[in-house]
Amino acid sequence: MAIARFPTALEVASKIRSGETTPTEALHECLERIDRLNPTLNAVIWRDDDAAEARAQGIEAGLATGKPVGPFAGVPITVKDLTPAAGQPVTYGSAGARGEIAPQDELVIAALRRAGFVFCGRTNTPEFGPLPVTENARYGITRNPWDPERSPGGSSGGSAAAVASGMVPVGHANDGGGSIRIPASCCGLVGLKASRWRVPSVTPGWLGMSVEGVVCHSVADAAAILDCISEPNPLVWEQAPAPTRPFSDEVGADPGSMRIALLTTSALGIELDPACRQAVASAGALLESLGHEVYQLDHDLLDPAVVEPFLHVVNTAYGAFDGIDWSRVEPHNAAGRVAGMAVDGLTMIRSLNELRRATYDTVAHWRRDFDVLVTPTMAIEPPVAGEVLAAADEQPDLPPLTVLAMVAFTVPYNVSGQPAISLPLHHSERGLPVGVQIVGAPWGEVELFRLASQVESAAPWRDRHPLLDTIA
Repeated sequence: MAIARFPTALEVASKIRSGETTPTEALHECLERIDRLNPTLNAVIWRDDDAAEARAQGIEAGLATGKPVGPFAGVPITVKDLTPAAGQPVTYGSAGARGEIAPQDELVIAALRRAGFVFCGRTNTPEFGPLPVTENARYGITRNPWDPERSPGGSSGGSAAAVASGMVPVGHANDGGGSIRIPASCCGLVGLKASRWRVPSVTPGWLGMSVEGVVCHSVADAAAILDCISEPNPLVWEQAPAPTRPFSDEVGADPGSMRIALLTTSALGIELDPACRQAVASAGALLESLGHEVYQLDHDLLDPAVVEPFLHVVNTAYGAFDGIDWSRVEPHNAAGRVAGMAVDGLTMIRSLNELRRATYDTVAHWRRDFDVLVTPTMAIEPPVAGEVLAAADEQPDLPPLTVLAMVAFTVPYNVSGQPAISLPLHHSERGLPVGVQIVGAPWGEVELFRLASQVESAAPWRDRHPLLDTIA
């Protein structure tokens, strides 16, 4: 084989530039793996192999002539079906969508295109993205490569299943309440939610609480791709301050001795699965052995008062979807849209003000009381595939307890806008991945990449992959 079974994006890019493989060969290997694995996992829901082939051949020609082709020239990637990409249909995972061809790229897709990636398919997502699992009425259930009876998480679960199974080295994703970090935890991957406004967007999802990114195998991939998609754009309204040097330069840099707080208590009253609690304890012991000052917090920093205004933002966001036959959407989303239509302008302004006030004092803990916070990414192991959507539609006005357990430790940092990364540091007795989340200070990706890469070096995970022969 020209490339390894589970390569990082940087490894594939390096092999292409060295001539060990070509963009076309890399694409063909990924398409073959999709052919073989997707019938079981249902991660990829649309392909245009001809367009992908033409793109790969164009990059190949550019490499031969010295034309600028980007740092990830020829590396295959999938696109999540919530995000428009020129020439591709976008359905938002909904039976009520017409699936019209997008006329132009979302800014993050344009950035990935400039970086040289080859788009080889679109990945499944829950309808419109609010559930933390990947199952819908239009395309069905996406399954976890580690155990097909389990969910890969969501809403970027199609991307995570594709990467974890080796279909592609990296998958586009986005995160409005944990939708990068949760599937990264479920599938044994690295998932970074960058700071609010770090990745430019003309109309950011959930009023800026949703951030674009990827799911991948390594901290180095996460940093290098963030460098590509976070280039300042003078045309957008809001942008995070630019770093003083590329984020890639922080991978392997000495983080120094950091003050690290551990948190395993949820303000929502969620009990942690033993594996999730153990994951944080083991991470704390590792960090202490690396010379950091580690201590346990006895209470959650989340102010439960953020829940109602956050839901106002989520529910009013249904208004951003055009051309939807709302009679065909799933019951929980239909109920969410009705709730959103009841939120008037004054209530929405009050909700945003409440979110700002509720997080102001909380975020002040970072760099004052500690440098980073370590939590479980989720309070539970990956749930059984299909159960969450069924529960959500059975009682569409109430979020299932499983949903709360999956998002309790991720949503707060979408609200506050802080960067957070999930690392695949632990496995349960069932053999399922269990992620550990590290939360940085505002605009603190530098510290995150330094610490995360130190942890990756001390407790590497690159040799742990699902037993694909049992599902292929």
